[in-house]
Amino acid sequence: MTARIVVLASGNGSNLQALLDAIRSGSLNAEVVGVISDRPTARALARATDAGIPAVALPIEASEARADYDARLAQFTAGFAPDFVVLVGWMRLLTMSFLSHHSQRVVNLHPALPGEFPGTHAIERALQAHQRVGLDRTGVMVHFVPDEGVDDGPVIATVEVPIQPDDTLASLEQRVHAAEHALLVQAIRQLVGSPAV
Repeated sequence: MTARIVVLASGNGSNLQALLDAIRSGSLNAEVVGVISDRPTARALARATDAGIPAVALPIEASEARADYDARLAQFTAGFAPDFVVLVGWMRLLTMSFLSHHSQRVVNLHPALPGEFPGTHAIERALQAHQRVGLDRTGVMVHFVPDEGVDDGPVIATVEVPIQPDDTLASLEQRVHAAEHALLVQAIRQLVGSPAV
């Protein structure tokens, strides 16, 4: 059976595109049934529309509490009957008002290794650690989001990304993003049981 995926994305959506490309090539036995963004101008919504996938802008309303927004988001997401909710560049911390509705089904992509650089600007902080103390690698992980902890849920897959002596933020970001695209597809394939191609 084909796994149903809802993607939550706040930005460009290049990782969404990696999933769509893998699905189109037949290497991932899944279907993205909806894409939701808290930012109406997110490029991820245009990517979804271009692929014929329902694309929904669901911004937080003025004075709306986080938990109320998350409950509204959970209800909307549930309407797609997803097997998994995949966060790719989703820039809001989800509360239990969302997570309790999708227990053991929320998956996050984070551009750092487990226990390293949780939260925002992880790639930039890894480069600073390289410059300051000689950190020679960073990485990417895909993990479950069981609770409100920041980037610390059960790990599904990881990959290391070397930091080169002459790296700039742009060059390191480029390699980390390439690693993200490959690891996300690998991790979702692992979850849904698709054969590697």
